[in-house]
Amino acid sequence: MEGYLRLKWGLVLLLGLCSCGKEETYRYDADSAVYHKFSGDLAMSHVAKLVEFGSRPAGSEALEASRKYLEAELDALGWKTQRQTFEDQTPANSKVTFVNLRARFAPEVADDLWKRSYGVLIGSHYDTKLYEDFEFLGANDSGSSAGALIEIARVLAERPVVAKACELVFFDGEEAFGENITDEDGLYGSRYFAKQLRKQDASQRPEQGIILDMIGDKNLNIGVPVDSPRALYDSLTKAAKDLGHSQYFGMHNSGIIDDHVPLNEIGIPTIDIIDLDFTLWHTAGDVLGAVSPDSLRIVGSTTLLMIEKYLLGGA
Repeated sequence: MEGYLRLKWGLVLLLGLCSCGKEETYRYDADSAVYHKFSGDLAMSHVAKLVEFGSRPAGSEALEASRKYLEAELDALGWKTQRQTFEDQTPANSKVTFVNLRARFAPEVADDLWKRSYGVLIGSHYDTKLYEDFEFLGANDSGSSAGALIEIARVLAERPVVAKACELVFFDGEEAFGENITDEDGLYGSRYFAKQLRKQDASQRPEQGIILDMIGDKNLNIGVPVDSPRALYDSLTKAAKDLGHSQYFGMHNSGIIDDHVPLNEIGIPTIDIIDLDFTLWHTAGDVLGAVSPDSLRIVGSTTLLMIEKYLLGGA
């Protein structure tokens, strides 16, 4: 299966390049790779901006302000965005409007942009959990991964042939309105996104996915779910080893409920790159000072190398 995906994307990327007058098949090459250009400091600047908007629960004005910020940043980098808006019932017996933000790289006009096939979905939620008794800023959860995803967009824009094989998705409503995520509460955005994907032709779905969540802890300890797709886990650990980051990446001792679940349920192998050892999770202490630019750099560069070299590059 993994060999088939590489062959398929070699052909897709070849067609894209030939249409631009270049007759070459995309293949990973260390000299042209861009993973090392990921800046933890630039990612951190986006985290800081998101935190400035305050608590950002689904349906809030602060989340709309952060959404406009994401759109402006992505547009400036050559990524076209699309809002996927829907309503859903919450446990409070009220409907909330949710908005997933999708982005694809297209500096030029592309009428068929949202119908194109692509290889890798890279996602993060961008909402924060709602608390009534304190302001939850969510610098690490979800600021770190959302900020890193904007920086990934910047880096990928410098390698268009890879950027065009990816879609970035900022999921709304990952956080439950109750205490924990259940079948009826939480993962609103990713569940809706997966439901819409299921209606589309298989050629318009991603071949595989990567979810980033809580990746900024100063004491970084990524532990992907134990039931992660094995090929994706192997690709992640190979990329980490290549960069000398193996000590930061491992496997959790159980499954994890996060935005990767709905995608796996519809047959899209998706890995959740997450650090569940964050001691300030869902507390007032999840502020900007709890996030490390170095942790963002480690996860961001490893994720990019994983995509460039192992998922699309034929290594």
